[in-house]
Parts: sequence; C-alpha cells; structure tokens
Amino acid sequence: MRIAVTVARILLGLVFFVFGLNGFLHFMPNPPPTPAAGAFFGALIGTGYMFTLVFLPQVVGGALLLLNVAMPFALTILAPVILNIILFHIYLSPVPMQLVIAFIVTALELFLAWYYRANFAPLFSSAPRP
Repeated sequence: MRIAVTVARILLGLVFFVFGLNGFLHFMPNPPPTPAAGAFFGALIGTGYMFTLVFLPQVVGGALLLLNVAMPFALTILAPVILNIILFHIYLSPVPMQLVIAFIVTALELFLAWYYRANFAPLFSSAPRP
C-alpha cells in the first residue's frame, strides 16, 4: 500500500506542480480553447487576480505532495481545484482525452484522501474540542 500511496502522491504532485507553474511561466503550449472555455479564460484574465488564485494553490499543493509535507492540507487545497477542473471539462471543454486525465487526477486525489482519512475524521465530528 505504501508504494501505491507514494506513486499516487508523486504523480498528483507532479501534475499540479508542473501545470501550476505553467500557469505562471507558460513553458507548455495550451490547446486552443473551445468558445465557451475561451470566454471563461477571458473573464478570469479580466479580473486581474483570478489566474493567481487558480494557479498558486496548484503550485503549493503540488509542492507539498512532492515534498511529502502536510499531506491532508495539500489534499484539502487541491480538492476545490480538482472539482473545478472536472466541471470545466464537463461543461466548457468536453475534450474526451482531457476529461479522462481529469478523472484520473480525481481518482488519485480520492485514493490519497481515503488513505489519510483518519486525518480528516475530526472535520466531520460534531463534538467540540477543548
């Protein structure tokens, strides 16, 4: 199980660290967006801050996963990012291969969250802590 967790952690960390950095440094070309995706990206760019808000958690979460530091925190940071990726590829850019990759990333996140489930248990407890 430890090997599977390590592989999942490194794969997920690499995906988010590399693609998060690409959001800032633009070292990999992006495929041409669909019209809906282009409008979405235009709105994000127009705010002046949303791209940073989208890509900074990816870099931080990916780095934490790669360094094997604060795993539950890293998974918590990446969960809403992954949800947005899935919804983006379902509704705005339904390219089959990209959707498959998004589901693989989701599966890695869910596997790691299940492995670290004991760390998340207090979040679902209604008992007050002293």
